[in-house]
Amino acid sequence: MRGKSVLARRSALPVLGLFALPVGWAFLLLIVPYGIMVAISFWTRQFPLFVPDFQFGNYLQLFSDPQYYTVILRTAKIAALVTLAATCLGYPLAYYLVFVIKTERLRALLYMLVIVPLWVSYLLRTYTWKTILGTDGALNSALKWLGVIDQPISLFLYNQWSMVITLTYIFIPFVVMPVFAALENIPRNLIEASEDLGVRPFGTFLRVILPLSAGGVISGATVTFCLAFGDFVAPVLVGGPDGTMVANLLQSQFGAALNWPLGSALATVVLLIVMALLWLSARLDRAGRVALG
Repeated sequence: MRGKSVLARRSALPVLGLFALPVGWAFLLLIVPYGIMVAISFWTRQFPLFVPDFQFGNYLQLFSDPQYYTVILRTAKIAALVTLAATCLGYPLAYYLVFVIKTERLRALLYMLVIVPLWVSYLLRTYTWKTILGTDGALNSALKWLGVIDQPISLFLYNQWSMVITLTYIFIPFVVMPVFAALENIPRNLIEASEDLGVRPFGTFLRVILPLSAGGVISGATVTFCLAFGDFVAPVLVGGPDGTMVANLLQSQFGAALNWPLGSALATVVLLIVMALLWLSARLDRAGRVALG
């Protein structure tokens, strides 16, 4: 018995060694930095240094000063609008690729065209929309050519709607990919059974296709919201003064303001919001799986 236990421990050593490197890597690059960030969020700022302390003044300032919680609410609103727009546009596109396109080669080609923009620089894609929406951009030029306007207008750029348009374009692939995978995994015999029972196509979509693809929708919406919530490039290029988001506020606290304790507190709040969203997403996905049996 003792020899067997020693042999079992020896056989487990390679397995432990295999997982030790990624676990240690994640611990050093994720857990340790997060721990440092949370610890600094309780410190006190005494310019130009930070004094280790344990107080909640930084968090109280975030929720008592309107400029901070207003930015958080604005960021959540913009991220929600981007998520809604990307889902409403991405789901029909994924549905079209899976159920309408019958040729495998054409489907693969169109799917590649959806994800190819992810290989292009994020900054370049954002700047492209600045060019399109600008006073000398393609949109103003087209409206002027059609005779709709006499002079270029600045209504399309440097506002929250320009940010929603830009971020929706950038993050649509993150909705299409999981929805496409979920739709492809739906057993076709379930759809055929629904049609054989006399259910119309729209009823089949509502009762069969949409519930079975809900996991992909939840996954894509969650990723899109988290990415939009943490974006800081689009507000700088197309957002304008009313488009400041929480990531820009974080950048200013750690940069120009040199207020690391307050910046760490704000980053901790953002981290908690994202973790709560991921927890809710997992619960919804699990509840959907249980409901479908």
